[in-house]
Amino acid sequence: MNRTGLLIALAVAAAVGLIFALWPDLDLKLAALFFDPGAPRGFWRAFDKGYQRASDIAVLPITLVAMPAIVALVVKPFRPHLQLLIPGRAIVLMLVTLALVPGVIANLGLKEHWGRPRPIDVTEFGGDQHFRPWWDPRGDCPKNCSFVAGEPSGAFWTLAGAAVVPPQWRALAYGSALAYGAAVGVLRMASGAHFFTDVVFAGIFSFLVIWLMHGWLYRWPRTRISDAAVERALDRIGARRA
Repeated sequence: MNRTGLLIALAVAAAVGLIFALWPDLDLKLAALFFDPGAPRGFWRAFDKGYQRASDIAVLPITLVAMPAIVALVVKPFRPHLQLLIPGRAIVLMLVTLALVPGVIANLGLKEHWGRPRPIDVTEFGGDQHFRPWWDPRGDCPKNCSFVAGEPSGAFWTLAGAAVVPPQWRALAYGSALAYGAAVGVLRMASGAHFFTDVVFAGIFSFLVIWLMHGWLYRWPRTRISDAAVERALDRIGARRA
């Protein structure tokens, strides 16, 4: 989570945002790669049972990555004499960003108020709603809309877990988190649930939130805290319960 990563993320956001704003039909052309007029509702994985099982299984790594932080947070107030299972700042980073990225920003914020229809619902693919480019929230979709992609937001959130692994494993962890987010994004595109830009900006927003939270906790002298401070705070919560 350094400045180089931020510059790369901003460059990708600027490039994709500008290209797909100037040529919004690119989103339709990429979605068309998964479109089959003979399939139910057009998209070749929209109602495929094997795909649905794969899609369900694909979200399990999010739970696995989050579980150590959740268990540590739950156990500590009840067993204050035990050392935290993972460092305190890692718990804060992972759980706060998990709440913010797929929870508040993607599902409660953008998807409920950004009226971009999903590919499966636009007229170009047999639906009854009008296509909108990524930057235009004035779509026909009333709620649970296309921008940004929710499940890929959760998948890209695993970057938070990658940020707190030992340094020698961090590059591999970052690469795995990005590949995982991209794979979940492709699965969602294959079912007609999201456009390419929905997935890209899910990754960008996830990275930016995690980068800012990581800076607040670890890098910036005026705001960073220690693992011991987090552990003491949880100990005080446990003391109040007793």
